Amino acid sequence: MDQRQFTKTLRQNMTDAEQLLWKHLRAHRMSDQKFRRQQPIGPYIVDFVHFGQRLIVEADGGQHVDSDHDAIRDAWLRRQGFTLLRFWNNDILHNTDAVLEAIWHAMHTGTTSPPTPLPQGARGGTP
Repeated sequence: MDQRQFTKTLRQNMTDAEQLLWKHLRAHRMSDQKFRRQQPIGPYIVDFVHFGQRLIVEADGGQHVDSDHDAIRDAWLRRQGFTLLRFWNNDILHNTDAVLEAIWHAMHTGTTSPPTPLPQGARGGTP
């Protein structure tokens, strides 16, 4: 399957966490900012991206725990000038406000430091 078709398939089969996050990011709903979903960037497809801020937001399930592929992918995207935020699906579903606050904070301060507390938020905790 080529990248364009695969991207279309991903958009049609979003996880519950991706759907919830997209509900809050789509149509300029977050601070009147434009996000895209399931967007190809180079050889990769990212969950959500704000090109103006060079900010990528990823919704991760358990398959991403200690993923070597993710580390290589993230390094490549950072070299392209992107900042990445990763959130566990569980946090998106159960701590939505904290996740949205962390994204807002990254967009408005240019940093990825999430406001305190963001339990298990941007990588490192257990899913």
